[in-house]
Amino acid sequence: MEMKLFCERLKEMRKLCNYTQRDMAAMLGIKQPSYARYENGTSEPTLECLAHIAVILDCSTDHLLGLKDY
Repeated sequence: MEMKLFCERLKEMRKLCNYTQRDMAAMLGIKQPSYARYENGTSEPTLECLAHIAVILDCSTDHLLGLKDY
């Protein structure tokens, strides 16, 4: 996965949904600094967490991973 593109799309989709990093972390059951590391590229979510992020943001994992533009 192109980490930079994932980070950009994750942040973009979060903002489109009007969620803060703290909101996302709470919905994922993790701490805000852990979520922030996903957006800044210093950590990658597990597959389970990635799937949960896609559900929360109402988008596909393919979009988040940069495999599709929609």
